[in-house]
Amino acid sequence: MTLRRINAVILLLLAVAFLIIVQRNLLSLNDFLHQETPDAGLIHPFEVELSADLRIETERKGVEIPVLIPAAEDRLGAVIAAMNSVYQNSKANVVFTIVTLNDTVDHLKVWLRNTNLKNTKYKIVIFNPELLNGKLSKDAQIADAAKPLTFARFYLPLYLPDAEKAIYLDDDVIVQGDIQELYETNIKQGHAAAFSDDCDSASAKGIVRGAGNQNNYIGFLDFKKEAVKKLGMKANTCTFNPGVFIANLTEWRSQNVTQQLEHWMELNTQEDLYSKALAESIVTPPLLIVFYKRHSTISPSWHVRHLGTTGAGNRYSPQFVSAAKLLHWNGHYKPWGRTSSFSDVWDKWFIPDPAGKFHPVRRHTD
Repeated sequence: MTLRRINAVILLLLAVAFLIIVQRNLLSLNDFLHQETPDAGLIHPFEVELSADLRIETERKGVEIPVLIPAAEDRLGAVIAAMNSVYQNSKANVVFTIVTLNDTVDHLKVWLRNTNLKNTKYKIVIFNPELLNGKLSKDAQIADAAKPLTFARFYLPLYLPDAEKAIYLDDDVIVQGDIQELYETNIKQGHAAAFSDDCDSASAKGIVRGAGNQNNYIGFLDFKKEAVKKLGMKANTCTFNPGVFIANLTEWRSQNVTQQLEHWMELNTQEDLYSKALAESIVTPPLLIVFYKRHSTISPSWHVRHLGTTGAGNRYSPQFVSAAKLLHWNGHYKPWGRTSSFSDVWDKWFIPDPAGKFHPVRRHTD
């Protein structure tokens, strides 16, 4: 065999070896990206599925902005609209963490993969309802306890173990501004979160008079109970809304905020600490206690609230709503359900369900 042929054979063998190595590396990478993320030794296990675009999208660079949002099956349309509004109104490197239950995952995947939201970065996290064992009273189980995902916000560090800072959004919001601006909200040293105070100039317009003291602490906590008295909190202190907030997760972990919240949940099951004036809320009271005078504030334009309450349309002008950075339909009337104020704004961001399961309902109330 001539030297030329030997060289050709050697080159061919090297090429084959190279292709084999490349193929094996690609298969290993594919297996790694598709495997379920382990719980990394955390007490409460959870599952994660990465979106394809979390691996391949390169257009949006810069610091990742973690945004956590709960996704209940009967409210998936709200989650989709909220995500779409965030994504379309910002060029920031947003990564969504969608917290849901096992029976919702398949529906959610279909929706995300068959719309323009396939271009977003996201991970789906399975909430473990066992986290709430022993922390909810029997009375509470009639209300929010039947909706375990409302407590996902208590466990932010669990679902975002590597993040130093994150945004939490309720599903009934629409973001009209660049969410990076919200992410850059100044959180004072020693504070674990920034919330919107219910006495700020924007939200005060939406407060429903005559529905209890829902903008101060006495509307959420029973100040006759000894455990509440010992805290030394003033009953007329202005509350904050926990439907949108920015968390400093480094401080959250350092201060054991999750454990503090769980403590007050458990104590409530024994001593019934929450006010009966607003019995529907069992998520807000622990947060009010833990963050009493220990939280920073969000700009009023970044959390315009009460769009889901009666008469909100009379309180806000179309110009005001158009200029708002974030709209929140907290209250009974949701823009995908009964007729609510400014549902046309929500409709602009809603993406129809490719599975045909979710349909916004437009009906007038008596």
